[in-house]
Amino acid sequence: MAPIVPRPRPPLPGGDDARTRPPRRASWASWYEKELGWDTVHAPGEPVLLPTGRHFDVLELPAEAGHAVLRRIGPTGPVALLGRRLRLLLAAGSADEVPSLLDWLEWGSVDLDLRATGTGGLITAPAPPGFAPLPEDGAAVWLRPPVPGREEALPAFTGIGGSGDAPDLVRLLAAAATECHRIRLISAKTASPNRGDLDVNTGLPKMRQAQPLALS
Repeated sequence: MAPIVPRPRPPLPGGDDARTRPPRRASWASWYEKELGWDTVHAPGEPVLLPTGRHFDVLELPAEAGHAVLRRIGPTGPVALLGRRLRLLLAAGSADEVPSLLDWLEWGSVDLDLRATGTGGLITAPAPPGFAPLPEDGAAVWLRPPVPGREEALPAFTGIGGSGDAPDLVRLLAAAATECHRIRLISAKTASPNRGDLDVNTGLPKMRQAQPLALS
């Protein structure tokens, strides 16, 4: 019997050979730099990173809380997802305002799973629109990607009661802190069922309904 000769592999999309096609991460970096004008940090074989504090800052929170925030405040700037963490892009310089604004909103002393990253920080670049994410990079993806050629209004501190095209940073932080606290209370109740029924809004035991007196 004649030996079976394997069929040649079909050409890659676009007709490029894998040996001559630029590495996928390099293509990602090129997209961010050429299409958006954003700086990148990229070394061969390493994930593409985006510096924060130049074109944007980042507010990071649990994905469940983040989705609830987006439902409450409506459209905002670009939003990325990395695992179980949601990242909301803020105007550059906004991260420096977050601690004092949380204090003003009376959330400063509460342990919130909320993190703001500004100047000097780095985040993993999500897969650009039309590019498949790489599992080894944690599958970072855009839920609401930045649009090339369009300067979006990112949430920023515009003064108490300020208004603009994007949600004011104060309103965004108020919603984010509330949802992070709600998720934390629910998690604590689930992990410690013997602590009694807690009110998810206050964290205090629920008021028990009064029982009628037994008269003899």
